[in-house]
Amino acid sequence: MSVKFKSFTESTKEDWEAMGAYNREHEEHRSVAILNHLRLLDTPCGFPVTRFQHSLQSAELAAEAGEDEEYVVCALLHDIGDTLGTVNHPDVAAAILEPFVSEENLWMVKHHGIFQGLNFFHHIGLDPNMRDAYRDSPHFERTAHFIAAYDNVAFDYEKPDLSLDLFEPMVRRVFSKVQRSVYTRKQTA
Repeated sequence: MSVKFKSFTESTKEDWEAMGAYNREHEEHRSVAILNHLRLLDTPCGFPVTRFQHSLQSAELAAEAGEDEEYVVCALLHDIGDTLGTVNHPDVAAAILEPFVSEENLWMVKHHGIFQGLNFFHHIGLDPNMRDAYRDSPHFERTAHFIAAYDNVAFDYEKPDLSLDLFEPMVRRVFSKVQRSVYTRKQTA
């Protein structure tokens, strides 16, 4: 790639076409970066398992239950924001996933922290029923199910460590399809 400009105002349409082609040709870098960042969760954090193993257990449970590939990837990445935004990790994970997943899966990831609060907020002086403010959402039950079936129960310290290998191809496929982004043109019918 040989574009040359010192500011965006100097760039040309040809520059942007060349950069777009380069990015499409190397889109696997996006998945590699996501997977590498997920691996950063493989450190002690005070939980019975690392956040990495928790993520793998969540994804495995979702896959075993027959959830679709996008959902499984959301289960895998729901806590990926813990390294950068411990106090707002659902928002960080949702920002990463937003261009690539459906509205209902995005909502589930973005709100999973509040919904998980049902199980522990009373221990830290917060309202465990905080999620009730979202009862009117069409995604309420989906998110409640995610917590009950895949997130809350994925801290099994007796389970042998899982490998990311099974999920890597899924991540690559989900992150290869941009569903919405300010940087893509809307397709007209």
